[in-house]
Amino acid sequence: MTNQIQMQPTFRVQLPWEREEAKGRLRRAIQSDELASHAASAGWVIDYRIESADQRFWSPHLSVQLNRMDEPTSTEAFCRFSPRPEIWTMVMAIYMVAACCFFAALIFGFVQWSMGNPPWSLVAVPISLLVIAGLHGASLIGQGWSRDQMDVLRSRWERTVELARSE
Repeated sequence: MTNQIQMQPTFRVQLPWEREEAKGRLRRAIQSDELASHAASAGWVIDYRIESADQRFWSPHLSVQLNRMDEPTSTEAFCRFSPRPEIWTMVMAIYMVAACCFFAALIFGFVQWSMGNPPWSLVAVPISLLVIAGLHGASLIGQGWSRDQMDVLRSRWERTVELARSE
């Protein structure tokens, strides 16, 4: 794992099986006693999570999506770290509200100004920008704090591939 902090870090792994076989091998690997309580699979996606007892507000999860490659005998695993879905939904909702307030304040402020009134609604513009910047900063801080858990999730993925290869 690199020390670079980025929004939703990703990595790709090329697997030596066609997509259907890769899905079957990986599903059997995550059903092992070692990984069964840490991963779940649906369709072409495998999700790895941190145990409930170790979860913090900023704990990540790892989502692995199996994609077809040009060669029929290989599959690409697109792996992305992100906040847990319920946290990600909340963050995106706050982003959207802040963005809507930003644009509404700009429009209303322009209307106020064009009518000769003081554009007091423009006060919401820097507030909205501060909220968006604050969320972005908080996400980067949370990612730094969860680096250890990202390493755990990555090692579980690598163990899954190892078990699938030994099958």
